[in-house]
Amino acid sequence: MKKLIIIPAYNEEACIEKTVENIKKAAPSFDYIIINDCSKDNTKEICEKNQFHYINLSVNLGIGGAVQTGYIYALENHYDVAVQVDGDGQHDAAFLNEMAAFMEKYQANMVIGSRFIEKKGFQSSGLRRMGIKFFTWLIKILTGRGITDPTSGLRMVDREIIQIFAENYPKDYPEPETVVAVIRKNMKVKEIPVVMKERQGGVSSISPKKSVYYMIKVSLAIIIECLR
Repeated sequence: MKKLIIIPAYNEEACIEKTVENIKKAAPSFDYIIINDCSKDNTKEICEKNQFHYINLSVNLGIGGAVQTGYIYALENHYDVAVQVDGDGQHDAAFLNEMAAFMEKYQANMVIGSRFIEKKGFQSSGLRRMGIKFFTWLIKILTGRGITDPTSGLRMVDREIIQIFAENYPKDYPEPETVVAVIRKNMKVKEIPVVMKERQGGVSSISPKKSVYYMIKVSLAIIIECLR
């Protein structure tokens, strides 16, 4: 199978090299593409210097637009599997082969790397854990499916979902909404325990001031998705 790692990157000069090094060492059977989302720091220059595989966006599209660019690239280049790995060093490529084997074994359309199954590694802040628990509850109420880590960016999908995401992908905070969309299409979503690290650099797109907006926006998006 052709397998692609999509790395959305916005101002990740502090850790993008380590992220790619981790991938080359731990998951050499995967190709990768960095989506430089019009970074204001030296992310582009680092990619050029190291001859990394990257796409440079001329305008900032946000996390949703950057990841969708990766899915379009995966579709056009005939990849069978795509997985998102954040450029901030939180995700460990050592779990990717396990996720791919798990996906094949259970014939899953999507496999989510969850930090909350075995509760090892960095568990996020207390405030964020409360938000994640709320989304877990909301998704369970609306779909009947229990997803322990609906905000996880470490997600592997098959070619069918690559095509869906290449055509339509939410702009802001897409993870919970897209998980619900996949469930609503009666596709198989599975979770596998992983260990995540604390952000190695850069700044989260969800600041304390944006937390309320994030909760309201994502909740409404999930509800609307279920009403379609």
